[in-house]
Amino acid sequence: MRRTSVSLPTKHVARDPHEKPDRYGFDHREPGLVAKMQSAWAQQSQRARYIKTGAIVFTVLLLFYFFTSSGDSYIGGQGQVPSDSSYGTDRCSRSYSKDKPIVQYVSMIDAGSTGSRIHVYKFNNCGAAPELEDEVLFKMTAKIEGQSSGLSAYKDDPLKAAESLDTLLDAALEKIPDKLKSCSPIAVKATAGLRLIGKEKSDKILEAVRHRIETKYPFPLVSREENGVAIMDGSDEGVYAWITTNYLLGKIGGPDHSPTAAVFDLGGGSTQIVFEPSFEGLTDGGMPAKLAEGDHKYALDFGGRKFNLYQHSHLGYGLMSARQAILAELVTDLYEEHKGDKSWMEKPIVNPCYSAGMSKMAKIVLQGDHPLGSKLELNMTGPHWAAPAQCRALAERILKKESACNLAPCSFNGVHQPSMAKTFAREDIYFLSYFYDRTQPLGMPESFTLREMSDLANRVCGGEREWDVFESVPGAMEELKDRPEHCLDLNFMLALTHTGYEMPIDREVRIAKQIKGNELGWCLGARYVFFGPPVMMRNDLMLMMCDDEQLAVVEQEFGVAVQD
Repeated sequence: MRRTSVSLPTKHVARDPHEKPDRYGFDHREPGLVAKMQSAWAQQSQRARYIKTGAIVFTVLLLFYFFTSSGDSYIGGQGQVPSDSSYGTDRCSRSYSKDKPIVQYVSMIDAGSTGSRIHVYKFNNCGAAPELEDEVLFKMTAKIEGQSSGLSAYKDDPLKAAESLDTLLDAALEKIPDKLKSCSPIAVKATAGLRLIGKEKSDKILEAVRHRIETKYPFPLVSREENGVAIMDGSDEGVYAWITTNYLLGKIGGPDHSPTAAVFDLGGGSTQIVFEPSFEGLTDGGMPAKLAEGDHKYALDFGGRKFNLYQHSHLGYGLMSARQAILAELVTDLYEEHKGDKSWMEKPIVNPCYSAGMSKMAKIVLQGDHPLGSKLELNMTGPHWAAPAQCRALAERILKKESACNLAPCSFNGVHQPSMAKTFAREDIYFLSYFYDRTQPLGMPESFTLREMSDLANRVCGGEREWDVFESVPGAMEELKDRPEHCLDLNFMLALTHTGYEMPIDREVRIAKQIKGNELGWCLGARYVFFGPPVMMRNDLMLMMCDDEQLAVVEQEFGVAVQD
């Protein structure tokens, strides 16, 4: 027998789910960029895994609680034992409750803009609360040269999009014991990639994914009502990542009431900014006394403390989207300069955002009814000498700083944002995702200033004759080889933070993948914001019973049928 969809309990939305010494003294001289880069690789901690992996862990915990938790009191040691040697745990010989299997698996598919990945986690029910033992499987969809392997790559073919997850689901089939497959829940969460292709196309893809999992795989899928296959809202991503980061830092949820940290998350299709601005002592000179009302404001009650957060998710300003926008700006400039003559397209195009002396065939997507069509593939080459300033000029153009600002002050593209220089001048700032991926492999330390990031961009844009410093950083040369667009990426990151968000050039930031061995991401935060104490539901009981005999008992007791 097999379950198709299950319903989670009714949600009761409950808004409950290391300030360091002064490092901005002017009489202290920091080591130079080169010195930092040469030593930082040896100083890096275990912050090396994908942010979203950590995020998924806690959404998985959320799912697990709903599928297995009970509000009833159980007599310990009276639970189930493995029926054979194919599954079990070395933590105990019998589950805590007779209504729970001794072990259980939970799967989550993170359908991102650059690719999809599955996380399968093993839990034991040795105690009253489930214990996460291990991530038994992490697998990504294979990279496709020159394009994404995410669901959005198949925007015109929903079936193929759904089939792209088969390699992940098949891997889960091999990892999860046969007797537990039917009680191992799964959910699929998509982010910016699907948001960018529009509702009509994304809905068709999500429906195809749901249908394929329900009809081909034995895993119980979270129901439509509980958004088992759905797109996560961008603002939620940012706020939940803020909660996760600050909780792991000990800044919220405990006795420490030191100022909270800001979170800047740079994905492929979107970027999020979340911080807690302070207006204390700033009312002179026309400054407001508090955060203005609007969609940007997120009122959070967490652990008995109230936070008024500023948050915004800038769709279309993730790193991969920004690449395309910058290349489109360059191509449009050249087209207009040549007044319709297309002969320039037949020659290598000098791109100031490519590292000096490097070349690559660039795939360019043009928006709207562009006279050059919707897609181009052009041979681009870096200048003879690095041109990072010209590259940043292109990057700043896509930020649209000149857009109308209806509620001042604004960051870019007409979006209201309190001044970080005034309302968040000294607190920690954490850079996540692509911020980490483009700086840490090149030897950048765990903390650095935007000026040092600018120095890094200038050196990367200089090409191989400027790369001697990277020879002392394991893996750095391999990271840069045949990737001229690293120059573009770093300059966009600088433009986004310094010009867009208007962060001071000497502001220090931190990069991270983990904190205290725990992975960062949105899911831990979501667990604390949305769900109160777990409640037992009938469908939860069904999912806990892994064999047909137990299911029959439940069906008879509750008068419900389990779908084949």
